[in-house]
Amino acid sequence: MLKEYWGRHREAEASLRTWAQQTKAAQWRNFFQVRQTFPSADQVTVDSGRPVVVFNVAHNRYRLIAAIHYNTQIVYTLAILTHKEYDRDVWKEQL
Repeated sequence: MLKEYWGRHREAEASLRTWAQQTKAAQWRNFFQVRQTFPSADQVTVDSGRPVVVFNVAHNRYRLIAAIHYNTQIVYTLAILTHKEYDRDVWKEQL
């Protein structure tokens, strides 16, 4: 998903690569630890009732939305949106 996205949005590539490297190296056990790595990350509950984590990417131009399963150390990238797409809040209904 990341490669596909930066293929269409080249200015996001460096930030997405950095996010991926830092995320792969992390061993988060909770959201507090996520915030230590990414201070601007936010935890949001979507319409399904599930929590997701929203990361600012490329100087806040994009939002990466992920589900973090702390018990298995797996991070699922659910969506990458422009700031404008994110602000519409439609994504909360879709996840």
